[in-house]
Amino acid sequence: MTPPLILTPNLDRPDDVYAELLAAHDGLTKTQSDALNARLILVLANHIGDQEVFAQALTAAKRAGSQE
Repeated sequence: MTPPLILTPNLDRPDDVYAELLAAHDGLTKTQSDALNARLILVLANHIGDQEVFAQALTAAKRAGSQE
């Protein structure tokens, strides 16, 4: 059975993680930034290792984006 996607806060220091993410994009062009995001998504998808959980994450991200 596939474990459910964790959507509740689960990071010890979320502000630090966000700052790291922003810093990784410093000085990049839009194209380079998009490519970095794509590579990061693939690395994290590999870490998740479960297509169903990844699909849940995609759905959650789309849903969150439609609420903006």
